[in-house]
Amino acid sequence: MRKACTREQVRELDRRAMDEYGMPGVVLMENAGRGAAEVAVEMLGNPANRRVVIFCGKGNNGGDGFVVGRHLHNRGAKVEFVLACPPEEIDPWTDAGINLQIAQKMGLHLHVAAAEDGRFEAAGLERSADLIVDALLGTGLTGDVREPYLSLIRLINAADKPVLAIDIPSGLDCDAGRILRAAVRATRTATFVLPKLGFTLAEGPAQTGQVTVVDIGVPKELGESIE
Repeated sequence: MRKACTREQVRELDRRAMDEYGMPGVVLMENAGRGAAEVAVEMLGNPANRRVVIFCGKGNNGGDGFVVGRHLHNRGAKVEFVLACPPEEIDPWTDAGINLQIAQKMGLHLHVAAAEDGRFEAAGLERSADLIVDALLGTGLTGDVREPYLSLIRLINAADKPVLAIDIPSGLDCDAGRILRAAVRATRTATFVLPKLGFTLAEGPAQTGQVTVVDIGVPKELGESIE
C-alpha cells in the first residue's frame, strides 16, 4: 500500500488543489464519484438491471454518492438512494447540493431516513440489493456516530450484502482506525488520492476490506508532498 495520509493532510490536499491549482470542488467530486463508480462496476460485473442502494449523508461524502449513482444509472443499474436528511437540508449551492439536484432531475429514486431512528419507506430495500454503497460519513468524523447514521450503519451491516465504502467506511476514525460507536464493514473501499492512516490501524483492516485508490485528478506533486 502506498503512503497514507491523515485527516488534516486530506483537507490540506483538497484546499491546495482548489486554491493553488484552481480545481473546482465540483470537478474533484465528479472525478471521485466516477472513479468509485468504476469500482462498483467491477463488483457488479455487468451492471445492467442490477439493484444498487446508495446511502448518502448530507456532506461531501453523500455528494460523491450522488455522482456514483448517476454513473451507475447510465450503465443500466437500478439505483435507489437513502438520504440521511431531507433534501432541502442540503444547500443547493454546495457541491453535494448540485449533484443531488442532478440526481433528482434524472428522476432517480430517493428515500429519506427519519432523523430519530433511520427508518424509511421501502423497508427491506437494502436486503434486495446486489450492491450497497456507503456514502454516509467521510474522513472528517471525529466523535461517536449519531442518529440517523447509527441506525443506517447497522442496517447496512445487517443486510449481509457486498458493500462499497466511498473514501472511508462510515464510522471509522480516519487517523486511528477506531470504530466510533459503529462503522460500516465494507467489502471494498474506494478511497481518494491516498490511503488513509487508519486503514492499517486498530479495527481499520477489518472494516475497509479491499482498498482501491482512485485518482481524482489532484496534481501528483501534491500527493508527493505528503511526508
